[in-house]
Amino acid sequence: MNLNYIYLFTFVLLYNLGFSQIIQVNPAFPTVNDVITVQYDATQGNGGLHGVSPVYTHTGIITQSGLPSSWSYVQGNWGQADSNVIMTDIGNNLHEITIDIDQYYGFPTGTNVAKLAFVFRNFDGTLEGKTATMGDIFYPIYPINGGFQAAIIKPYSDILVDMNDNISFEAQSNSNANLQLFDNGVLIADTTNSTIIEKNIFVNSPGDHQLVFKADDGNSILYDTVNYVVIPPLTLLDPPGGLLDGINYINDSTVTLKFFAPEKNTVNLIGNHNNWLVNTNSFMKLSTDSMYWWQTISNLNPGQKYTYQYLVDGNIKIADPLSPLILDPNNDGNIDSLNYPNPIPYPASKTNGFVTVLEPGKIPYNWVNTNFIPPAKKDLIIYELLVRDFVSTHSYQTLMDTLDYLSELGINAIELMPAGEFENNESWGYNPSFHMALDKYYGTPEHFKAFIDSCHGRGIAVINDIVFNQAFGQSPMVNLYWDGVNNRPSANNPWFNEICPHPPYCWGYDFDHSSTATKNFIDRVNHFWLNEYHLDGFRFDYTKGFSNNSNNYDDDRIDLLKRMADTIWSIHPNAYVILEHWADNNEEKILANYGMMLWGNVTHGYQESAMGYPTNSNLSWGVYKYRQWNDPHLISYMESHDEERIMYKNITHGNTNGSQNAKNPITALERTEALAVLMLSTPGPKMIWQFGEIGYDISINDPCRTCNKPILWNYYNENSRKRLYDVYKSIIDLRKSHSVFTGDDFNYSLNGTVKTLTLNNNNMNAIVAVNIDVNDQDKILYFQHNGWWYEYFSGDSIEITGNTNFTFNPGEYRVYTDIKLDQPVIQNTLNIEEYQLAEWETTLFPNPVNDFLQIEVKDCKHQEIKFSIINPQGKLMMQEIKSHSELYSFDLKNLKSGNYFIIIEQEEKIKLLKFLKG
Repeated sequence: MNLNYIYLFTFVLLYNLGFSQIIQVNPAFPTVNDVITVQYDATQGNGGLHGVSPVYTHTGIITQSGLPSSWSYVQGNWGQADSNVIMTDIGNNLHEITIDIDQYYGFPTGTNVAKLAFVFRNFDGTLEGKTATMGDIFYPIYPINGGFQAAIIKPYSDILVDMNDNISFEAQSNSNANLQLFDNGVLIADTTNSTIIEKNIFVNSPGDHQLVFKADDGNSILYDTVNYVVIPPLTLLDPPGGLLDGINYINDSTVTLKFFAPEKNTVNLIGNHNNWLVNTNSFMKLSTDSMYWWQTISNLNPGQKYTYQYLVDGNIKIADPLSPLILDPNNDGNIDSLNYPNPIPYPASKTNGFVTVLEPGKIPYNWVNTNFIPPAKKDLIIYELLVRDFVSTHSYQTLMDTLDYLSELGINAIELMPAGEFENNESWGYNPSFHMALDKYYGTPEHFKAFIDSCHGRGIAVINDIVFNQAFGQSPMVNLYWDGVNNRPSANNPWFNEICPHPPYCWGYDFDHSSTATKNFIDRVNHFWLNEYHLDGFRFDYTKGFSNNSNNYDDDRIDLLKRMADTIWSIHPNAYVILEHWADNNEEKILANYGMMLWGNVTHGYQESAMGYPTNSNLSWGVYKYRQWNDPHLISYMESHDEERIMYKNITHGNTNGSQNAKNPITALERTEALAVLMLSTPGPKMIWQFGEIGYDISINDPCRTCNKPILWNYYNENSRKRLYDVYKSIIDLRKSHSVFTGDDFNYSLNGTVKTLTLNNNNMNAIVAVNIDVNDQDKILYFQHNGWWYEYFSGDSIEITGNTNFTFNPGEYRVYTDIKLDQPVIQNTLNIEEYQLAEWETTLFPNPVNDFLQIEVKDCKHQEIKFSIINPQGKLMMQEIKSHSELYSFDLKNLKSGNYFIIIEQEEKIKLLKFLKG
């Protein structure tokens, strides 16, 4: 009997029961009203619970409208021995649980259940039973009164076999029927008036075979199909020279794929170019050194988007580890269509898991700014940001709209937290899965390129944070060589250590950086990002993990990082290589002197300084000279994505003394101004964390460390925060306009209460002084020469005739230069224009005043009244709220000599008076 026409039928039923070898469900076609027995075979899938007892199920439902990741009505608390999820050990690594579906899950009547979802675990959840590629396990739920159903139970998917193998076949129906089995159209088994057909198939014919199951209950005829392919002899042939690992576009209709997978027996290339069929034509060629699998695909349609996977050894299905773009069936449906319009459809009826996108003949992006020269390392002012917490749309397109703001601030580099494909959608990005793929959550590759292009047009470099210390469980390189018994990378994994060798600094699965495979992988990924997206460099996360040692000085780690940097610079000589290293200073010094830059965390010292605690406020660690480095390759910062926010520390833990209360929001912002001036005046590259320039004060741990944070652009419209922005901008402008702030001739005293910088240059000299105490402090400043000096922010001038003692108010900062500069425009703390001028009768005396100022106010309301004293630059010097009276007194002994304004405020009315402090 010839049934070749059956080839036209889809594999929907087979796909739905595609996990039946890992679990057996009885009855095989359950509805929500059924009581079912679920049997889990711990030897199947990833084998992660082989030999484990007891086994616990973690289970929920997927509704018809839900994504595979959208579990609902989940049963079992992870890591707890809840009685309703313990399975019965029935021997031979088989475990059972009985579930009354609607009662057990507790969903409302009428819920449209599509699938049951399962992950199996040991008691504490450290071991898991999942699919061979670490995916969740699903089983379909059928409609009530859905009629006749039939499907193949095993083999549960297309399989590869050798000649003389035996295949155990089983198919079932939900009611008695005539059941038949055909192999390439030849009837090989049949039974009548039965619900099950079984057959042991002896493989004695080479080539491609299709098994067709036919079920006929007299009213309906159903078909299901599964393929088996007899493995042909391997084709040992080296790929053409010059191919890169991954995708190689030969022309607009031809592509050659090169896949590194040593110690594997077979690799099949499946995708929509061959209708996802595993057959003799899908076997890839193997290089003569048995390291690389490769295949050329021809006659592709230019401009059409294709998708593909590798089927390795017949049971591991993965996307290309070097995918430039992937489809994720679990998370892509939750990406905003405005961020990623016209998404590529996922081939849900053909496969499961991640798939790689192939785009032959794609029109290349038309770069506008092709002659961009990145700023010199010593001149870098980097703005670190997380797109998710910076713009409400979470998109590169909206991020482009912020470039006016950032350009006005004066930064010349943006450092993005990891843009590569990470697990799920919303994340910091340090849980990478596909290192070379752009994560689609923030936008398309074209959007990303347009953002970088626009930055380059404004003189802003773009740096991508990249993670080569670890990968996580969705990584195809983790799945390809996996030890299911021990739930970790296998001993022969070419890229990963079995066990992280440097605890406690272990996240995900740890790369073995001594491996040639890892080196090649890193080079390929770095080259792609620099070439494809015109990035200007990388910040490499936790590079101390580039060694199998931990904190100690390590020559091997130094050599590995030099090798990586040399490879980058051989292709992109100006690329930034920035390390988050945290190693011994002698080691960091070698790397810095070699040309790399390193993060310099001075957060604790800046926090203590801002809060007004001098004892632990030494900032010297942020100076490259202090560390005895040859070059200014230390990127120091007050805040980063990893550190608590300065303003939160101020308003929560700030010091207090008299009128100086560092917890007061206005005072806290002013103290932050002082530290920003000090940091940005210090030579060497610097970094600002997003919104630090407007005093972001939400804790890093609110509500959790990596949780979404409020996006507070409204802060820019608050006068005291706009003032902080203006101070940042002004000191950045000064730094960019005068090389004395980026030169190598300077001295520093950054311990104690009044911290100073002395900066020397043939064109201009400067002295910076900041009092971080909550008390007045006297400080002798040693000017480089006598003569007139000018304070940048106030515009005041002073004639120096020798070493001069100055009194600094709490939190006061000054920048003196020996050239008269234009005074910067700084926002007044109080916006007087917003108020109605009051017609109160007021008298202020004495004026000038030495110690105590008296103010008489008549005709105001009998309620509280606020008094604010500001300097001519609009900086708030004192603020008091007093109960109603007619005569008010103020102690000004701690206020230095000069002109001031006092603002009297009640409700929406205001009065402005001027006085002189003697």
